[in-house]
Amino acid sequence: MTAPTLNYVSCLDPGASHRMAYWQWGDAAAEHVIVCVHGLSRQGRDFDTLAEGLLARSQAPLRIVCPDVAGRGRSEWLADPMGYGIPTYAADMLQMLGQLHAQAPVRTLDWVGTSMGGLIGMAVAGTPKLPLPVPVRRLVLNDVGPVLQWSALQRIGTYLGNTGRFESVQQAADAMWQISTGFGPHTPEQWLALSQAMVKPLPAGGFTLHYDPAIAVPFRTLDEQAAASGQAALWQLYDAITAETLLLRGAQSDLLTRATASEMAQRGPKARLVEFEGVGHAPTLIPAPQVEAVASFLLPDTASHEKPFRGAG
Repeated sequence: MTAPTLNYVSCLDPGASHRMAYWQWGDAAAEHVIVCVHGLSRQGRDFDTLAEGLLARSQAPLRIVCPDVAGRGRSEWLADPMGYGIPTYAADMLQMLGQLHAQAPVRTLDWVGTSMGGLIGMAVAGTPKLPLPVPVRRLVLNDVGPVLQWSALQRIGTYLGNTGRFESVQQAADAMWQISTGFGPHTPEQWLALSQAMVKPLPAGGFTLHYDPAIAVPFRTLDEQAAASGQAALWQLYDAITAETLLLRGAQSDLLTRATASEMAQRGPKARLVEFEGVGHAPTLIPAPQVEAVASFLLPDTASHEKPFRGAG
């Protein structure tokens, strides 16, 4: 596997500043940029398999950028935990895109967002007059939409912020699997590889999860009424999206219902819906059929000239 390069961008937040890390694959001068943004407690290396698959298929240079959202992975933690939210994250993405555009012009911009990363993508693609290098051309929303089921948010709240201590990466991987079975079937090797970047060593020995436990602070202020009232704003963002949109859904997802997915296919950008059986929240974009769904949407011209790629199936 060709390793990505680690880069940083300086971002502002209320009363302070922070550095956001991002992993870059492919050609650093490519005009076609694909931004891949992870879920709530994940990090940018979740997209290693997808990035490799896209690069293997593309007939033209690609720049694939996978940020560690603030408070996760190699990014700095925020001084004020209440800054952990979509407005901060979207502003950070604009800063990153500005830096990328200054380094080499961005002519085509696509977005892949899993769960929280999809909400950030909706904010970026659905808010008019943002200072983007170019509008988002194609948008992949991975198991997320304007309506988030309260029961699923409650489930996530039972473990968010509990970063723990583990004697080994394998022990951490085993613990994460207990709360991540919705990701669907993975081999032990796939899951261990996916878990490597999710932990960091502790000074006194052992490991802990990579993220700031304080990302749970604003999450825990959310109640069912607030979650429901936010739906109108999210639908407004979704309906304003002009990018061609692909909606991926785990067929057993508890966060994105089939009814919401169907409505998303009928309004706004009228997303093309693809579902994966045996998967809940959220598809990891590691199994070959999931990689293929994204690649054929973002790179449709490669269908008849596909380069060999042996995805993890």
